[in-house]
Amino acid sequence: MSPTFARLVGKAGAPLRSIGRRRWVMIASRVVAAIGGGYAVAAAAAICLALALPGPRAEAVLTGMLLSFAVYAGAVIWVFAAATATRAWIGLAIPGAALAAIAWLAGGGGAA
Repeated sequence: MSPTFARLVGKAGAPLRSIGRRRWVMIASRVVAAIGGGYAVAAAAAICLALALPGPRAEAVLTGMLLSFAVYAGAVIWVFAAATATRAWIGLAIPGAALAAIAWLAGGGGAA
C-alpha cells in the first residue's frame, strides 16, 4: 500500500471524510466539555470551598473563587488528556455532581 493511499484511507478502509467528520464531532464534544463542564465543576468547587473554609465569609468566597481557577484549568487539561470524549464527560460529571451535592447539603438543602 502506498503512503498516499494509506493517508486517504483510514481503518478498515473507511473513507477519510467519515473519519474526519467523526474526529471533528469528538473534538467539538471535548471543547464543549472543557468550556461548559469545566465551568460547572469550577463553580461547584468554588461554592463548596466558600462554604467550607473558615474565617470571614468574604475571605472564604474570595479564596474559593481564586482556587476555582486552578480547578477549571485542571478540568480543561483532564478533558483533552482523557482517552475518549465519553471518558472526559464522565470525568467531569462525577466530580461535578459530587461537588454540587455537597454544596447543596452544606448550604442548607436549598432552604431560604
